[in-house]
Amino acid sequence: MKKFATWNVNSLAVRLPQLLDWLAAHPVDALVLQETKLTDDKFPTMEIGEAGYQVQWFGQKTYNGVALITRERAENVVKNIPGLPDEQARVIAGTVGGVRVIGGYFPNGQAPGSDKFAYKMNWLDGLRRWLADELRAHEQLVLMGDFNIAPEDQDVYDPVAWAGQIHCTTEERAHFQALLNLGLTDAFRLFEQAPKSWSWWDYRNLAFRKNQGLRIDHILVSEALKQRVTACEIDKQPRRNERPSDHAPVIVTLAD
Repeated sequence: MKKFATWNVNSLAVRLPQLLDWLAAHPVDALVLQETKLTDDKFPTMEIGEAGYQVQWFGQKTYNGVALITRERAENVVKNIPGLPDEQARVIAGTVGGVRVIGGYFPNGQAPGSDKFAYKMNWLDGLRRWLADELRAHEQLVLMGDFNIAPEDQDVYDPVAWAGQIHCTTEERAHFQALLNLGLTDAFRLFEQAPKSWSWWDYRNLAFRKNQGLRIDHILVSEALKQRVTACEIDKQPRRNERPSDHAPVIVTLAD
């Protein structure tokens, strides 16, 4: 059995003790992080190594930043999307135990019609093109991360209020579907899940206490990997921590 997970930690400098506690309680085989918000020279490699993990990281000052934490060494590591010029640290990929693991921090997009939304659309186009190549090269593949897209109305606490808003636009949802059309499957939806299952809650307006959230953190698996998926869940517990990330980890379990 293997476990892969994704977590937007929203500042690893702040959340490192929580990450180490979580890894001790959830000894996953691979974990992708988003929004580490650290330059490469500040990355806590020693602490993660002492916890029994290897790590590949790709950071930048103040914003973005991704990492791939693994039990065994990740091979053929790639940072950002080949062929897509991008100054933002958003993607890290590596092969772990025969599985191609791709971790992504998808652009937020800010607002429909904005320059940042156009950047998001262009980035998603580039991701899809690259993923098509990756799927041809790697039968067993998982794409995990903070997608900043709620793919369906059931992934939004108030679909009417959020209709046409960022994360829920027709354009973003079409891009999510285009990823599925490559041959990927939303692992969370392979199983019956509790209604109102979210992975992100705003810090404001007591959103977590009211369970007013969105499901925007996803794990997509290739057809070959789909046959091995036995569970997929959102771990809400870290959102209850003092000074938590606004995102919760998502975990997929694979049969050997």
